[in-house]
Amino acid sequence: MGRVERNPGKTVLNKKAKTAYVCNNCGQDFSKWRGKCDNCGAWDTVVEIKIAAGKRNRSSSVPLVPAQPRMLGECSVDSSPRIHCGFPEIDRVLGGGLVRGAFILLGGDPGIGKSTLLLQLSASLAATSSMNAMYISGEESTEQVSLRASRLKVLDSPLAVFTETSVQMILQVISDHKPELVIVDSIQTIYTEDLESAPGSVAQIRECTAELLKYAKTSGTVFFLIGHVTKDGVIAGPRLLEHMVDTVLYFEGDSGYQYRLLRAVKNRFGPTGEIALLSMSDSGLQEVSQASEFFLTNRYSPQPGTSVGAILEGSRILVVELQALVNHSHFGIPQRVASGINPKKLSLLLAVLERHGGIVLGDHDIFFNVAGGLTVSEPSIDICIAASVLSSFRNKPLKHDMALIGEIGLGGEVRPVGNMGARIKELTHLGFKHCVVPQPSKSAEWFSSSSDIQLLPCKKVGNLSDLVFE
Repeated sequence: MGRVERNPGKTVLNKKAKTAYVCNNCGQDFSKWRGKCDNCGAWDTVVEIKIAAGKRNRSSSVPLVPAQPRMLGECSVDSSPRIHCGFPEIDRVLGGGLVRGAFILLGGDPGIGKSTLLLQLSASLAATSSMNAMYISGEESTEQVSLRASRLKVLDSPLAVFTETSVQMILQVISDHKPELVIVDSIQTIYTEDLESAPGSVAQIRECTAELLKYAKTSGTVFFLIGHVTKDGVIAGPRLLEHMVDTVLYFEGDSGYQYRLLRAVKNRFGPTGEIALLSMSDSGLQEVSQASEFFLTNRYSPQPGTSVGAILEGSRILVVELQALVNHSHFGIPQRVASGINPKKLSLLLAVLERHGGIVLGDHDIFFNVAGGLTVSEPSIDICIAASVLSSFRNKPLKHDMALIGEIGLGGEVRPVGNMGARIKELTHLGFKHCVVPQPSKSAEWFSSSSDIQLLPCKKVGNLSDLVFE
């Protein structure tokens, strides 16, 4: 207990600020500092925070009234329709549109277009849906936001904008104006006066998010929070931040390419893994309706080392182009460079090709790339990688209008993957004439129902060269 100072007529209790230690990676609390977090195992992530004491004492005259439990069948279901954003791609990622009281976190690399996306989204909702929207910026002045709005041609939208970083002032303003949609750019700049730590610290992010979340759930206001990411590509702050929100969206892409991917990694109101494909231009972000054609550049002029595969992103089928370059090595150790896939996957498939495919690659440099800058992790492109390497090694292009689908095992066998029917349907829609597929089973409906495209079963990777070349 702190020191008691006696003044005439009153007694003052001088309380000291409390000190806590919190892991910057997972949000775990500790009583003292330690080099390694016992919860997540990360090193040098435990930081010291100071919490001001005596600022949140509940008055003893206000009794607590707990909520009474109810039977599951008696709980009413909110049948209010979802709010459409004006962007069908984003509506699908969100599970069909915005839900009242939704608390959404958007993360992405610096300069990827997070503020641009949410400014376009809020301005569109305010203009077309007559939604009372408010854009709160903690990083830019209102004049800077208006400059971006002028470039995006949304300056005439009835969107309220103001600059503030205190969560108490933000809650006061939104309580007075009662907006239906609030954009907070960004949560790392917001602070609460109840804590003495700097804005962006673990305690500040966690406390400010909790205050805004409480208001969103009690008022039904939709909140979008913009979150910075670390050098590892995860949202900065405690991992608890992603557990508190309803939806976590990652804005992915490379500044060297014009496309952007909006991916849902968590969604309480819809499926996870859904993606929206957007294109960045001078006038802002535009939706890409024909996503598969966006990634196909050399389809009508096949080149050696190029193959086409169908991948699954969420519930969406994307047809992508894969490229390989095999060249005789002039140095002692051959190079293995992969872009868009895990380099270990490339090394594994090269070993399978050399063992079961009958080609020697130990004295060759091999470079691999997924066209368009896309990153692919699913195994359906294994046979595409093998075909690209084989095509470049023999300096012969694959058959015209040919695609490949299948996973390759360590024994050289080609295995089927999920959603074969949907992948073949997308290839047929794009006009492909041939598709190399795994050996089907007797009950495979996807093989018997495909008539507009020639399916070429491949049981072993050693048989691949007999199917893909003219």
